[in-house]
Order: sequence, then C-alpha cells, then structure tokens
Amino acid sequence: MAPHDAPPQDPASLGAPPHDPALLGAPPHDLASLGVTPCGANPATRRVTVRYAAENSGSGPLTRGQDNMIRCIRASAPEAINKESVWPVPDGTSVPSGLVALRRLVERHESLRTSFPAGPGPDGFPDRQVVHRQGRFAVSVVEAGCRSDAELNAMAEELGRVDVTVPVGLDLPPRIRFTLIAAGERLLRLVAVVCHAGADGAATAVLIEDWCALAAGKELPPVTAPTPLGIAVAEQSAQGRRRSAAALRHWARILTAGPVGVFSDARISGPPRDHSALLVRSRTAADDLAAVCRRTGASPSVVLLAAFAALVAHRAGRSELVFSALSANRQRAALIDHVGTLAQDALILLDAGAADLDQLIGRAKSASLSAYWHSTLDAEKVWQLVDDAAHVRGARFARQVVVNDLSLTIPASVAAVQPPPAADPELTVLPAPPLPVRLMLTVLRITGSLDFALIACPQVLDPEEAESFARALPAVLAAAAEGPVLLADLPAALGPPGAGRGGDWRLVDGSWIDLAAVRELLHAALGDHRLSVSEGRLVAEVAAVDPSFGPAEAHRAVVAALAGRDTAMAPHRYVVRHTTPAGERTETGSGRDRAVVARLSALT
Repeated sequence: MAPHDAPPQDPASLGAPPHDPALLGAPPHDLASLGVTPCGANPATRRVTVRYAAENSGSGPLTRGQDNMIRCIRASAPEAINKESVWPVPDGTSVPSGLVALRRLVERHESLRTSFPAGPGPDGFPDRQVVHRQGRFAVSVVEAGCRSDAELNAMAEELGRVDVTVPVGLDLPPRIRFTLIAAGERLLRLVAVVCHAGADGAATAVLIEDWCALAAGKELPPVTAPTPLGIAVAEQSAQGRRRSAAALRHWARILTAGPVGVFSDARISGPPRDHSALLVRSRTAADDLAAVCRRTGASPSVVLLAAFAALVAHRAGRSELVFSALSANRQRAALIDHVGTLAQDALILLDAGAADLDQLIGRAKSASLSAYWHSTLDAEKVWQLVDDAAHVRGARFARQVVVNDLSLTIPASVAAVQPPPAADPELTVLPAPPLPVRLMLTVLRITGSLDFALIACPQVLDPEEAESFARALPAVLAAAAEGPVLLADLPAALGPPGAGRGGDWRLVDGSWIDLAAVRELLHAALGDHRLSVSEGRLVAEVAAVDPSFGPAEAHRAVVAALAGRDTAMAPHRYVVRHTTPAGERTETGSGRDRAVVARLSALT
C-alpha cells in the first residue's frame, strides 16, 4: 500500500516532502502484511515530516555509554538493541497537537538530536557525537478504523514489534522513531522505537513523562540534568579517567579470581538458547517487599537482589556468585533524569554463603554499591580485558546471571493504566527474547504490585523449574516480612538443588569443570588428544604434523573455541609431540602469551 501525502498541520514545524527514504529510515507500515484488516479494508497510512529548530547544538567525544552501545549496535540485530514501547496518550490529544509535542520533545533533549558520524579509522567506528540544532523527522500516521480498545492495543504492539527490527541509522538524527494510530485527527495510540545509543530505559521513562506533559499542553521547566556532551567532558577529565581506570581494576580482580560461571549443570551443552519467559505480578509481594525494607532499612533493589541471589545460590549449589547488573549507572543521583544512554554493566561479586537473608541483604548492599561505583568503563578496554582473562585463565567470562532493576524507569502514567493482577501471584508466559544469558531477573514495578520477569535458559531451568523459581521469590519475601529467613530453609520454597553435576567434574581454579565438556572443546579445537588432571591442573597431550605448531598455537586454538562452553576450561599445560625423521620431539608449556599475562597482571 503506497502512502499518500498529508497536509501540514503546523506551518511552523510541519510540511516538507513526506517520503524521503534517507530521512525516514523505514518503509511505511503495511498492516495487510501484519494480518490486520479493519472493517474489511486496509487502513490508510500517511507520512508527516516534522521540522525542529532547537536553541543549541555542539559536538564532542563519545560518552562511555554511547561508545558501548554503538559497539553493540554494530554487532547485534536491531531488535536486540532498539527498544519499542507504546506511550500513553492524554485524553483529547489531536494528531496536530501530538505532532507539535513530539517536535518539542526532540527540541528539548539533545540526545534525540545527536548523530554519530563515521570516524577516520578503517572500520569507520564513530569517535564523536554531533548535536544538531535543526533537522526533520518523519512520523507515520495509521488510521485506526473501527477497532476496539483491545484491538488498538494489539495493533500498537504489533506495529512496535515490526518497527523495532528496522535499524535506526547512526549518521542522522533523531535517535527515535514514532508511529501514531489515529481516528481522523483524534490521536489514540503512540508507538515509539528508541535507539539505545540515544536513550536507555531510564531515559525513555523521562521522555514518556515529558511527552505526556507536552501533549497535554503543559509547559516544562528547563532541563537541568547533565547532557551527553557534558558527561563526555567529565569522563575525559583527570577525575573521570581515574574513575574509569579504577573500574577496570575492579573488573580485572573479579575476572581473574572470581568464579568464571555460576551454574555447573550437566545439561549445559552450548550457548544459551530456547529461553522461557514468565511475567509475575503480585500485590501481596509488593506489601511484603515494603515490610522487609522497613524491617532491614535496605532499599527494594537490594532486598530483591539478595532474595534472588539466595535462590540462585541454592539452585546452583554454590555460594560465590558473579552477577551482571544492568542500569547500573542510574544509581547515581545526579544522573537519575539524564536523557541519554548510561548502559554499562556493573559486575557484582557476592558471597551468598550467609546464615540468613538479613545478613545476605547487608552483603548485597555493600557488593552492589561497589559494583555500581565501578561501572563507568572504556568498552574497548573491557572487551580486551575479557579476552585477556580468557587467555590467561583458560575460561571465558559469560553473563550467566543478570539482574535489571527497571522499577524506577517505568513512569507512573504507564503503571497506572495496567490492570491489577487477576491472581496473586499472576503468572503470564511471555515471548522469550534471544539473550546470551542463563538466567535474568528484570524488576518492572515495586509499588502497588511487584512485577518482575524471569527469563531462563532450559539448560539450567526448564519451564517447570523456572515457574517454581519464579514462585519462590514472592514466597521468600513473604517469609522475610515476618523476620530473618534462614537460608538453610530455602528448600521449603524452592525444593532441592538443581540437577547438578552428573559425570566427571573437578573443582579447578574455583570453578566446577566438566571433563566431558573439556574433551569436546579439545576435540573441536585440536582433534585427537589425551586429557589428564595432575595436581588439580588440566594437561592436554596432542600430536602435531606442522613442525611450527606448539603450546602457544594449541592454546590459541582452544581459547578461540571457548565461547558458549560455560562448563569447559582450556588446559593449564600442553604437551605437543612431533614425529620427525630424526625422532620424536616434545614441546611443553602453558601456551600463555607473556605479553597478555603482563598486561593482565598490571591491572590486578
């Protein structure tokens, strides 16, 4: 269905050629392809081009968060990076007034008017951000037809699911794309797709609140939160560089001495896949969480982290845990209202071997604060660190367990329109996103109802086990609301530990290693071999045809094959045998590169 031109609704801001592919970045939505046909006919879709003219512009270096997200954008599918959502629409909003509000929103926030032009390097990786004073963006306006509210909601969600798969180009603003669903000039729904290099989840919440105010005709006070340009200057200062260096040392200590994985389950047989996802909503659990916070003096985020850690430790059969926490930098008060992207992980090392949950809450508070403080990093150096640690330890760090507390990023206007849970707890099966994690807890809401999503890889929690785990979290909060919960009593809530280690496992360098998985790794990387364990260290013997192939080449090949093999580890020593006309020659060594060892040692 071809779009048709729309007359400009605001002469000062609207109008211009309505279908410029370089501007729009995405084709018009063809609802017929989505299987949506209201009243027997396809709804009309039109494009409106909105011109903006802000008061400020500028350029400067990338922020740490921008650099990190641009790397993710260049390596991942758009739907893994872009974020779609349906924004509330104030009653009585018209399409013209909604378009004006969107224009003012883009003018208000520099991050939305930012582009990342290709840099001078051979790969063109951007090295700066450019804030544009003037520009234009296109909005799709889709006619609603005679749909009910439920059908409109389904239509909006489907439009978002389709649009989120379309890249948001880095070289042109804005960092956001809008689709309006309207009945004539009456605006009914607003679908937004946000580029993660422009706004993270917390920033999107600020955008939604600002949109609601602007669409309702309200005047907003000037923005006082730091801008991305301002943050970049601070990060490049002497203090900012010292903080980044300290964060890198924090990560190095954990990656070189902490456990390389949490789960040592015989079912782990490759990269995470085929996830299940459950949405849990409970009004009672929200009351219990508040009671635990009052009793212990801890924040809801810390209490939930501790309760989740207790269940993970019980399920994994180990007490020392490494978590990745997303939205970490939002813990800094000065950045709560920042519109931009602060998306960098906090790496939490937590000893869950406490006597009771109260003690674990105290540990979780200390560990998380340290991790949050050390979460502003140079992404390129972090990935180099991960590679170096994998080379030296022979095991690659993977984000097995992830927590993401979004409870402060969901606007009240969004939470208010959610229907109350139909049961207590209410469990809803969701489409599971493909994520490189084994287990992920996303906290969505903590007041009125505790809402969280649990995403689980079946190699550690099958769907039935995942449901049991999801139900256990509210049960632990209910018990903790009454007083300290002995962690030895967790089997009553969760059952016995998981399937665990069936087969030949060894505790090597603080991690449980499956020797069967090691043999599969060595076979994939080296072919025929002999594996042995000597004084707690793995030794591989291989025969080589190439006379230049030695322990260093063997180790590089094994480390290159480590990805997704969470229960395997590269040998600590290689014995490489060469058969030559002069006889047998043997080379023995760790295969570790001295330069890499020195680089890593300098950080620890």
